Amino acid sequence: MNNDQWPLLLRDAEAEVEGAKERLFAALYAELRQLAERQLRRNGCVSISPTTLLHETFLGMAQGHAIFPDRARFMAYASRAMRGLIIDFARQRRAQKHGADFHITRLDTQVAEQHPGPNAQERELLRLSEALDALAARDPHLAELVDLKYFCGFSLVEIAALRSVSERTVQRDWEKARLILFKALNEVE
Repeated sequence: MNNDQWPLLLRDAEAEVEGAKERLFAALYAELRQLAERQLRRNGCVSISPTTLLHETFLGMAQGHAIFPDRARFMAYASRAMRGLIIDFARQRRAQKHGADFHITRLDTQVAEQHPGPNAQERELLRLSEALDALAARDPHLAELVDLKYFCGFSLVEIAALRSVSERTVQRDWEKARLILFKALNEVE
């Protein structure tokens, strides 16, 4: 969807014009599905399909009353919502590994010895999520930039166009966000 269509579709959806939300979702479906695929690939989740993630995200977003003045904010919000669902799924899997879904069974000790603790990738994902939440509390603008760049996969040029700022401004903000996240991730260890 090009940026010229966005204001019209959004205005109609907010005004609750019949079928407007469905047209908006249909117009964004391909892009949101790609976002879901990137999220799952990047976060190593193979137990959820991109379609399931997309539809769960849409259901969650449809329940809220967030207003999106532009496509960039919508995509960043969708990315955060998907990340949140993936984090919830990872936490649920981790809890099950630690007895939340306890059933008495015979345990093959060789398997237990090969996998002594929670998945390292899940731990890293949880740490990254906590660092991003802290960044969002400190500077929402930078957190949105991380969502657009890292999770949505937009280039710095695309983000600059979405935000109507120079590429150099986005580059400076990206470096600042990376530095803050790097420090936060290294302090946690």
